[in-house]
Amino acid sequence: MKFLVGFDGGPSSKRALALAREQAKQSGALVYVATSMEGGHKEELKDIETAEERLQWAKDFLLQESIQCDTIQLARGLSPGEDIVKFAEDNGIDLIFLGIEKKSRTRKILLGSTAQYIILKGPCPVITTK
Repeated sequence: MKFLVGFDGGPSSKRALALAREQAKQSGALVYVATSMEGGHKEELKDIETAEERLQWAKDFLLQESIQCDTIQLARGLSPGEDIVKFAEDNGIDLIFLGIEKKSRTRKILLGSTAQYIILKGPCPVITTK
């Protein structure tokens, strides 16, 4: 089995990572941890380094339990939702884990909902945690 965790380093994504770790211990799944950045001139070196540090933290968290894992920093010019869905499609992911946070209606209208996009467009089941 292959799991994918959408990870931004926030509390809800850490809970999703912990849930994926528990499921992977039971199933022996390979866990991919991915973060999405727009890439190109919109990214600053500091943002890239922060993302790399967060991914290393996630990898260390999984390796503490001897979970087979890989981290990916996606920067393909897509939205985070599109990046996660495309990665899942391209890599035969069996299950996606996401941390979600409550947003006001106005914030959803202005920013959209990454989790909603992944849930509706994802090629496999999606487990969310808050």
